Amino acid sequence: MRVWDGLDSSSSISFSSVSPPIATMTENPNLQRALLQRLTELPQFSIFESTKVASIEPGPPESSQDLLDLSSYPTVTLSSGQKLFARLLVGADGLSSPVRQFAGLPTRGWDYGRHGVVATLKLAEDDFRQERNDKVIAFQRFLPSGPIALLALPENYATLVWTTTPAKAAKLKALASEDFVAMVNAGFRLGKVDLEYMNDMENGQVDELNWRSSVVGVPEDGIQMPRRAESVQEGSVASFPLRYRQADSYTSSRVALVGDAAHTVHPLAGQGLNMGLADVKSLATTIEDTVKHGGDIGDDMYLSKYNSKMWMENNRMLGVTDKLHKLYSVGWGPLVGVRSLGLNLVDKMGPVKGWLMKQAGGV
Repeated sequence: MRVWDGLDSSSSISFSSVSPPIATMTENPNLQRALLQRLTELPQFSIFESTKVASIEPGPPESSQDLLDLSSYPTVTLSSGQKLFARLLVGADGLSSPVRQFAGLPTRGWDYGRHGVVATLKLAEDDFRQERNDKVIAFQRFLPSGPIALLALPENYATLVWTTTPAKAAKLKALASEDFVAMVNAGFRLGKVDLEYMNDMENGQVDELNWRSSVVGVPEDGIQMPRRAESVQEGSVASFPLRYRQADSYTSSRVALVGDAAHTVHPLAGQGLNMGLADVKSLATTIEDTVKHGGDIGDDMYLSKYNSKMWMENNRMLGVTDKLHKLYSVGWGPLVGVRSLGLNLVDKMGPVKGWLMKQAGGV
């Protein structure tokens, strides 16, 4: 992976491939297919299709039950009218989590005033793969409005994540596909003034980029600079607002939160999904240990182990990404020089880079 400062091209850091690789990119449908396949291999499970959650309410009073006290069990009513009584209700239902609202778990944070523009791109043929010993490189450039990143997918495809202002995001999405691709290529190659000029254009970015590239001169080796994007997959361009959120607690009686229901992170480190998967792994381990000891999986005493572990780990990552966003959003000359010096120093510190790679890979 190569990361560099858009205001100082001499400031960069490169992460070499390790064994096992630092990360693997895959499309979300692949994960969903694998999870559904795994469910079919389990002895007891139920999938409710074409069904919505109508409400989540406390369980019925103890006096109305003849056999089992369900008063502490969250009661999930489906749109079909069926009621489910949960010994443990896991909220994996996103930023506006109804499960979190039911449990009364507040969140704290702020909006960044930025949108993340995402798309799937087809890249030019890779003529330098052997030169890199077949290693695939991810690229990220920090621009004043936010980072632009290109993450490799199989064959000659890549995922774009471009953090920018809401106004610029709207303009990017409104461009014709060929002009959108030109802006992406410009985002990795041109300076701040050139990018601002091209972003204000209604159309014609392709010709403008060709002319400016010929004047500026940039390496096209697939190593210092990503391969040029050739086209964008139809229907793949989208944007979403960026936020910082952290729930005060991930658990309450018979409720546990995971993923975006518990926390929302800036995408500059690409850790949102990894953090959610780490939540799931930790919660599953907690449940397994509880069952082995004959405990109640919905009891606060057992759930607190998951909460204390993951809240601290996620809070650290949230803090790092938030501070990086703020640091690279500043264009003040002296600060640019200081951060450039710091980035170049870290690039020369092998043990520090190794630790950073392990953190990014969830090791």
